[in-house]
Amino acid sequence: MMNRIIRHLKNSNHLLLATHTNPDGDAIGSLIAMGLSLEALNKRITLYNESPLPAMYRFLPSVDRVVGRVQTADRYDTAIILDCSELERIGQAVSRVRQIPTIINIDHHITNTSFGDYQLIETTASSTAEILYRLIKKMAIPLNRDIATLIYTGILTDTGSFRFSNTNQAAFTICEEMIRLGVNPYDIAKHVYGTYSLGRIKLLNLALDSIEISKNSKLSMMTLTRKMFKKTGTQAEDVDGMINYARRIEDVKVAVLIQQDPNGTEKSANPNLFHVSLRSDGTIDVAEIASAFGGGGHPNAAGFSIESALSDLKLKMFDLSEKL
Repeated sequence: MMNRIIRHLKNSNHLLLATHTNPDGDAIGSLIAMGLSLEALNKRITLYNESPLPAMYRFLPSVDRVVGRVQTADRYDTAIILDCSELERIGQAVSRVRQIPTIINIDHHITNTSFGDYQLIETTASSTAEILYRLIKKMAIPLNRDIATLIYTGILTDTGSFRFSNTNQAAFTICEEMIRLGVNPYDIAKHVYGTYSLGRIKLLNLALDSIEISKNSKLSMMTLTRKMFKKTGTQAEDVDGMINYARRIEDVKVAVLIQQDPNGTEKSANPNLFHVSLRSDGTIDVAEIASAFGGGGHPNAAGFSIESALSDLKLKMFDLSEKL
C-alpha cells in the first residue's frame, strides 16, 4: 500500500492535509512534517486544522501555516487525513473534504474505520509521526532539522515522553536519528511540558476540585464545563494532559474527563454537546468502551463525543465502573 500511496502522491498537484480537532503533538507534528516533505517534491499544499492550536506547540516550524478554514474543495486533487480514526474527526470541513477526488488515510489507531481511497494504517506504530518517518524515507525525501523536530515532537508526546505502553523500539531509534539531525530534546521538552499560562493553572485547579470517584474506587471522573473555561479565560487546548491526574489516583483503572464545548457561549451552540476522554491503567481496553459510544482510539487512551444532559452522562460513566 505504501508504494501505491507514493505513486499517487508523486502524481498529485495540490493537496489538502488535515488532522483531528483539538490536536495533540502527534497530530500537529505529523500534519506539518507531511506538508514540508511534499513541498520538497514541489507539490502545492494546504495545512488545515479546525481548532486553535495549543500554545505549547506554537514553537513548531511552519506552525503559522496551518489554516482553520477550508473554503472550497475543487482546487485539490488529493486529501491526506492524518491521525484520525474516522474522517469525521476533522470537524466541520468533512463534507467539503469528501468532495476531493482522492483521500489518503494515514493513522495508527486500532479503531480506524479504513475510510478513504488509500489507507496506511499501522496499529503497532507508536504514533502517526512514526509512520510518516518511514513514508518520508521510502520517498527518498531528505530529512532536515525542521521535519526532524516535528517527527520527534509527535513521537515524544504520543508516547507520553516514552512512558506509555505504545512506546516501542522504533520510537527510540527514530528519535535518536532526529537528535543527530539537530533536534534539541531539552528545548522541545521546555516548550511542551515546561510553560503554562496562569489561566491553565486556574483551570487545572477547578478540574482537580471536580474529581469524583466511583463507589468501588475503580473509576475517576473529572468534569470541565463552559463556565470553568469562561472563568479562567481558557480554551480546549489548555486541557491537554489534565486527565492524567485523575488516572494516577490509587486503585483507579479508568479515568474519565468530560469536557463541555468551551465555545458554547454562543446562542447557537448546543449546551448538551460533550467530548469524553478515557484513560486506562493498562488493564482495561478503553477503545472498546469508546467505540460503544461511537468513538475510538487506543486500548489505553480513547474518546468519543456525545449529546446528553451532563447528569445523565455522568450516570452512564459511573455505570461503567461496575464492570471494571
